Amino acid sequence: MAMNALKPNAIPDEDDDNALLHAALFKQVPPDQSRELLSHLRRRTCLKGECIFREGDTDQRMYLLERGRVKLIRQSSDNRVQLLSIHAHGDVLGEIPVFDPSGGPRTASAVAMSNATQVVWLEHDVLFAWLNEHPRVAIDMLQVLANRMRANNERISDLVFMDVPGRLAKTLINLGERFGRPVEEGILVPHDLTQEEMAQLVGSSRETVNKALMDFASRGWIAREGRSIIIYQPGMLIRRARR
Repeated sequence: MAMNALKPNAIPDEDDDNALLHAALFKQVPPDQSRELLSHLRRRTCLKGECIFREGDTDQRMYLLERGRVKLIRQSSDNRVQLLSIHAHGDVLGEIPVFDPSGGPRTASAVAMSNATQVVWLEHDVLFAWLNEHPRVAIDMLQVLANRMRANNERISDLVFMDVPGRLAKTLINLGERFGRPVEEGILVPHDLTQEEMAQLVGSSRETVNKALMDFASRGWIAREGRSIIIYQPGMLIRRARR
């Protein structure tokens, strides 16, 4: 199916600030080729706590995060929740069913972490029609997906081989790199997570993670300020994560 045979979804062509042009999955794509998809994007604005898609859904849409933050979570049969990851501007969401030949159900739920979270999405048929016209782009996408697989494998290894303080130190460094900003005291990381969510992200209980946070604070490595953390000594966290 050629791209010009597809009916566009009437979103105006925007400038280089468009999420598609900054998404990791399209980073190596020439701008003129990625802009071919802009008229086929559909947009949605979500309130805090609203689901963008749910675990078990069978749609094949790929989402791009334009504004706000989104968390991916899984829920067990006894209603326990695991926070898998946090995503921000330019991140791709829900790509697994798009590239899975059998479609398959979604493996996680995507939940908006703030009001006015904005996503756009592409339908499976639109994306694959575009890839048929630009097959070289698929190689660039495979490289990005391979990096994601590498990160997932590293996370699994951390859960098996690393203790909770080590995983917490690594999580704080990661949050600092992605969301932190320099302040006079160090690096301010506004993570916007509850204590329970922080524990889910680390992969442990709230009590164990709080104990490790208090230990880091007593050592002078960090300070806790509500749902933000100031990292005073990132080097010590890096060293703890590598122990």
